[in-house]
Amino acid sequence: MQGDLAAAQTFMTSMHARQLPLERIYLELLAPVARHLGDLWSEDRCDFTSVTVGLCCLQQLVLENSHAFGPRPGRRDADRRILLAATPGEQHSFGLLMVGEFFRRQGWDVHSATGAPARELVALARKQWFSVVGFSLAGESRLDALSGLIRDIRRATRNPHLGVLVGGQVFTERPELAALVGADATASDGQQAVLKAETLLALLLQED
Repeated sequence: MQGDLAAAQTFMTSMHARQLPLERIYLELLAPVARHLGDLWSEDRCDFTSVTVGLCCLQQLVLENSHAFGPRPGRRDADRRILLAATPGEQHSFGLLMVGEFFRRQGWDVHSATGAPARELVALARKQWFSVVGFSLAGESRLDALSGLIRDIRRATRNPHLGVLVGGQVFTERPELAALVGADATASDGQQAVLKAETLLALLLQED
């Protein structure tokens, strides 16, 4: 929250030097820190600027280590193409950035549209082919907006077997809401999201 990126990077490098893999550092350190920052903000224990500085620092850590978290050797499949976006109106997207890193590591072609308005996301689904779309949402106040967006994208998509994933704090706390907004599955972190997407893709391809 003090914006000391150098100190944060030094600490992260020391963790990696102890043979801790990056996926553990992401899932067991950076992700919980991001959640804690969100809790501090929602509980009015710090201001929006402090949270934003902290999340920007976390985001930079992920970007600077992206080369070391690159795609594993293996076959790249044209069917494994995902559109990732925060629900329009969401303030932060750090979790979605990490999710994208996990998908890229598994050879997925990731199109990030964080910050795009709903009409842009629908236009993207109409113009480009995606096997899966994934949306993040923190609180319940935008559930109706997300439900409408998913409905519009399913109508517009070029892929009749499009899979829809959702994630974020609201679905972690109440996973049953995923079905209510029209999603096929929900995941609590990037690693689980990839597994869910792979399973979903396999099931949907069987319908062809």
